[in-house]
Amino acid sequence: MHFTTATLFALLGSAIAQKVHVVSVGSTNGSLAFSPDNLKADVGDMIQFQFRAGNHSVVQSTFDNPCSPINEHTNTTGIFSGYQLVAASVKNGQIPVFTTMVAAKTPLWFYCSQGKHCQAGMVMVVNENTAANATRSLANFKNLAKGISASTAPSSAFGGSATNQTSGTGSGSGSGSGSGSGSGSGSGSGSGSETGGGSSTTQTGSASTTSSTAIQTAAATVAGVSSSMGLLGVVAALFML
Repeated sequence: MHFTTATLFALLGSAIAQKVHVVSVGSTNGSLAFSPDNLKADVGDMIQFQFRAGNHSVVQSTFDNPCSPINEHTNTTGIFSGYQLVAASVKNGQIPVFTTMVAAKTPLWFYCSQGKHCQAGMVMVVNENTAANATRSLANFKNLAKGISASTAPSSAFGGSATNQTSGTGSGSGSGSGSGSGSGSGSGSGSGSETGGGSSTTQTGSASTTSSTAIQTAAATVAGVSSSMGLLGVVAALFML
């Protein structure tokens, strides 16, 4: 089996380019927000939602129907992290985490389904595209959410699996080694087309609990590197053929 140099370098570039975007859900000061609430991500990138305080969730919706699951309005499955009670994990020095992969470049709209959090502005967007439609902005999405009488959510979490992960504490200058054993497997296959601004992606993800002392940015980096190294190994193997 032979591969051109261009093909091999394309695979290598794909491995290196994958990113992990960290989004904080809630905060220790009680604010109802995703931070950041507007980000850009490429297909294949991972979004890691880190639950910082309170009892929140992440649900995918459409632009036209904020505060309700996307699967109630389209044939797209979307994601639901389930409700994450942070206090229960903090007692063990951990925070809940939910990770999902971006499978399409179209805008992805998310909200927290807890109480009136969505109506209070706890929403976010990935790949906002006001160049294509100026009215479909995060600001307008928040305004639409204000008028929704009640938020809804799926009956159970999907798009990932719940695990417990612990990591050692360390200083900012210390170096550490970690072993990652979980390889996220994707669930959900259909990708829908966006109609009237609805999101069009099916994502895979994983829910986990990780050490808050690591602040999880390092864990996100390890996850991205692990994924990249896996593909790097494939590319290296192909060079040997």
